[in-house]
Amino acid sequence: MAEDINKTPKARLRQRKMTVLNEPWTMIAGITALALLWLLITFLVIHDAMYRWTSFTVAALLLATALLLYLRRNPLGGIQKYHGAIADALLVSDAVPLTVLDSSGYVVELNEASSLMLGYQRFELIGEPLITLIDPGSRTTLKQALEEAAQGSITRNNVHINHRSGFPLELQIICSPMQRDGIIIGSLLICQDLSDRKRNVERIRYMAYYDDMTGLPNRTLFQIKLTESLASAGEEGRLVGVCYLDLDGFKLVNASFGREFGDMLLLQVAERATRGLSEQDLVARMEGDEFAFLFHSISSEDELMEKANKLLKAIEEPYELKGFPVHITASMGLVTSSQALDDGYTMFKKADIALVKAKENGKSDCKLYSESWENSSFERLKLQHELYQAIQRNEFVLHYQPQYDLGGGGIVGVEALVRWNHPVRGLLSPGAFIPLAEESGMIVQIGDWVLMEACRQNKEWQDEGLPPMPVAVNLSIRQFMQHDLAARIAEVLQLTGLEPQYLDLEITESMTIDVGHVTRCLLAITELGVGISVDDFGTGYSSFHYLKNFPIDRLKIDRSFVRDIQQDPDDAEIVAAIIAMAHNLNIQVIAEGVETEEQMEFLRRHQCDEMQGYFRSPPVSHDRIERMLKAG
Repeated sequence: MAEDINKTPKARLRQRKMTVLNEPWTMIAGITALALLWLLITFLVIHDAMYRWTSFTVAALLLATALLLYLRRNPLGGIQKYHGAIADALLVSDAVPLTVLDSSGYVVELNEASSLMLGYQRFELIGEPLITLIDPGSRTTLKQALEEAAQGSITRNNVHINHRSGFPLELQIICSPMQRDGIIIGSLLICQDLSDRKRNVERIRYMAYYDDMTGLPNRTLFQIKLTESLASAGEEGRLVGVCYLDLDGFKLVNASFGREFGDMLLLQVAERATRGLSEQDLVARMEGDEFAFLFHSISSEDELMEKANKLLKAIEEPYELKGFPVHITASMGLVTSSQALDDGYTMFKKADIALVKAKENGKSDCKLYSESWENSSFERLKLQHELYQAIQRNEFVLHYQPQYDLGGGGIVGVEALVRWNHPVRGLLSPGAFIPLAEESGMIVQIGDWVLMEACRQNKEWQDEGLPPMPVAVNLSIRQFMQHDLAARIAEVLQLTGLEPQYLDLEITESMTIDVGHVTRCLLAITELGVGISVDDFGTGYSSFHYLKNFPIDRLKIDRSFVRDIQQDPDDAEIVAAIIAMAHNLNIQVIAEGVETEEQMEFLRRHQCDEMQGYFRSPPVSHDRIERMLKAG
């Protein structure tokens, strides 16, 4: 720059002219002008044909030279001027990992994507041999790829490399030679992380075959494993067992504590379900609160039944939610591969039918499938339709079981028990239709009718001059969980004209799970003047603290304790303890299921207040109750 300033103006002008003359564009323009001038002279001066063609050839060569210079300066649309920008863009890109190696395998450059993939900063790798990052088992593969690139070949290989954190990665590497002026000066590595792809594939597979909450296999995987087990069982001559389990009353847990705590309970159930299973056995979560068990090899149906009972005992151990002990029972349907033609779907269908039978049998039970139940699913669907029609046609009737005072012996109340007067099958007991009504939700409509009819009938008895006494009505769980239950009871009392002290509502221990709802509901009912009894007491895990604080008037000792008080000392102690505890809390006690005089005398000695059972009277029609009351 200093030399240019010191030159004279003429010298600078002369230098600029030389620079302009040396510019490629000047040379191209000069050659083109010369070619055109040559063509003009050829047309004007030369008349001989041979000399004219020779002159044309010279002009064409000049034009071709100009064109070649132009193309070399600006080849095919000028892409050369973008080469630098493209290289810069790739080096800062985080989309495709690129690494540039010299002929010795040392890192010359790498882009942002490579840096992120390996966990290193760019400056930490430049100048370092890439081979040190490669897993020892893949180093030979990389060396061969670099050698082939040095020979001009492009290769594609999978190698394992270590992330800076030590996490292994599997990469697919395309190794391409880099040339300058025809000489190979290094290699360009284009990488793709196969680890992410494999993790995504594994995640998709997991979502397809496993339950996301419990981590157990799902229905799809269970059916696959069952089919595989059946195929091998046929060849090996062994039996396969399937158990289909459903939790009893799980919806009440969700309604009482919320789905979050319901999920916590399911996780605990899943953990217990996996205990004691062999590596070949399988437990799967089918949906909701349903689980299925696959026993790969069993010797007999008795062995399957034994395994099922152990599972039920493990699952029925108390749980704790929000510091409150929760008792959940389960029902289970069982089936074995004794029928050689059964496939996986047929076996599971049979297990489902057996589960339905267990539910109908009173829950907390397991049933082994019987071939005589083949059409039971259709019959069940038919019964559900008939039950709906029964509600519309008012086919239900009430029977009443007297309740006796153990001191004086007189009738002090009755319990209303619903019966279905089926047009074809005759009078059906509650066990034949109540479980289906609860499952379908029709129990609410049936329960409302029972409440209305019992109050109406009791008021009618009083109007006829019979001694006034309370009528006991069982509430279903679905009824009890309704937010307007107290208002509904008040409406029934108003419509029938029955005074509230002559209505007694029976709830079960399982309904006391949600303490807040129970307290609000029971207080609202007792404010009406209606009595509250706890039915089937002793079969659950209710806290005596809650009994002390709930507005409860009576406890009904479950018939399972009363039945064996003469044979089982433990049951006798339990009954005596319940009576004493209730009296200390100023709660009356009534024992149900009394069938012998010895049982009655035992209850009388321990100062039980009331009793009901077949020893004095089974449930009878309202006409028979009238005659019994009139007879005194």
